[in-house]
Amino acid sequence: MPTTSSRLPAGSLLLCSLVFAAVLVGCSKPEPASERRGGIQSRPVIAAEISYSPEQVNVEAVGTSRALRSVSIRPRVAGQVESVKVEPGQKVSEGEVLFSLDSRDEALALRNAEVELEDAERLLRRYRQTGDSGAVTQSALDDAESAVARARIAVDRARVNLDYQQVKAPFTGYVGLTDIDPGAWVDTSTTLTTLDDRSTLLVTFPLPELLLGQIAIGETIELSAWRKQALVAEGRVVEIDSRVDASERTFLVRAHVDNSEDKLRPGMSFRIALTLTGNDFALIPELSLQWGPRGSFVWAVIDGVAERRVATIVQRRAGQVLVDLDLPEGALVVLEGIQMVREGMPVSVAQVVNVAGMPARTEPEVSGD
Repeated sequence: MPTTSSRLPAGSLLLCSLVFAAVLVGCSKPEPASERRGGIQSRPVIAAEISYSPEQVNVEAVGTSRALRSVSIRPRVAGQVESVKVEPGQKVSEGEVLFSLDSRDEALALRNAEVELEDAERLLRRYRQTGDSGAVTQSALDDAESAVARARIAVDRARVNLDYQQVKAPFTGYVGLTDIDPGAWVDTSTTLTTLDDRSTLLVTFPLPELLLGQIAIGETIELSAWRKQALVAEGRVVEIDSRVDASERTFLVRAHVDNSEDKLRPGMSFRIALTLTGNDFALIPELSLQWGPRGSFVWAVIDGVAERRVATIVQRRAGQVLVDLDLPEGALVVLEGIQMVREGMPVSVAQVVNVAGMPARTEPEVSGD
């Protein structure tokens, strides 16, 4: 039987050769120079530009307030109350009379002392007028001068005793409640009322001993009351205790709080909030922080290459992390595309964002021809 030839036509062989050559040329197309480095393809990533920020310690405490100046008013002498000059809650000025005691005896004593002073001064004048005649000895003249001096002291003492019958405000402030009525007998142990200068409150609060040295005079604090619509005020640290309570492991801090609007009252307790600042550390986005067998780290972009850098967490913030990182401010760390990054891998930064996540600057990729 005649055999059938299996050879293809010459035209078909030529067409197959051309198709195969085109496939080879397409497969061997060179990659752009920007996407290759040392024969390894670079990975496009989005990086974050780190900044340095101080460590912040938010502290809360409970403080108790008192008026800047607060006293219990007591009389200097015993006696019967003649009149009450003030009402509870009244604002009085320094030196204003609050209570009057029966002062008739003291007024008579003062008048008597003034009469004795007049007699002593009159006698001294006579002795001096006759001093040249020799009728008065020098000793008698000296006695007369001493008598005048003693009489003046007696007058001053009588005036003081008379003044003690008037109970006066030692400073400007607000009068508290009183149970004293006219006619009541009082002595030096009787509390007539209280007086508070509440234009400024002195708030005392404890802090843990580990914060000793981190808070300083002049530090600003924020206070709020405990009710639903809390009053908020600011204070300034004015005193720090010189010792630590051995049982509580705390130390006391005092702050001045302006109360010129008179909304706060002595004795109120407050929620204290203050922010203490420490050393500066690198601030990075939380998404840039990775974990490995040796702890936390970030991928740093150094001269277009990814490098693993140890990043020890110092403090977490909303969407950000404060870390101890050996990189200068402005250095770049990988933010997106982290999963494909490896040590020493070339990376191309498509975009740079700041720590807050907003674009800081854009670096366009370099494409080949």
